Amino acid sequence: MDDIHIRRGYLPGAIGRVAELHAAYYTENWSFGVYFEAKVATELSAFMSRYDDARDGFWTATVHGRIEGSLTVDGQHAHEQGACLRWFIASEKLRGRGVGDALLGDAVRFCADHDFPSVYLWTFEGLHAAHHLCERHGFVLTEECIGARWGVKVKEQRYELLL
Repeated sequence: MDDIHIRRGYLPGAIGRVAELHAAYYTENWSFGVYFEAKVATELSAFMSRYDDARDGFWTATVHGRIEGSLTVDGQHAHEQGACLRWFIASEKLRGRGVGDALLGDAVRFCADHDFPSVYLWTFEGLHAAHHLCERHGFVLTEECIGARWGVKVKEQRYELLL
């Protein structure tokens, strides 16, 4: 990971690049399309507009200054509902190089350091590498349902880690 840098905090262009990474991967592999890209861009923009460094986290993984991965902790309702992990992605360039593990480790430590009672994320069936990574960090599958929150009908899954 010599040329990879993980950084917490906003970087110029991060919203567009994180939306682009999601759109490229999920369109190619899951046929999500424009609805999903717009949803990521809109919701990430809203999150960054209310971002509070004392309770939220935003990490990027860069290679030569270009964002190639991200993960977010939304701590707005963390003490009541648990912290929410969102926008967890690594580009093809970074997959298999330990970046997802590093990002998730940083996020879990952040949540533990802030005394959040739990942390959760919503994903869907079929993302085997991500599920394995979450389970390795102690997350357990707590809920499944058929839904279309991402614009395509999938079996949605909630993973949770009690801290």
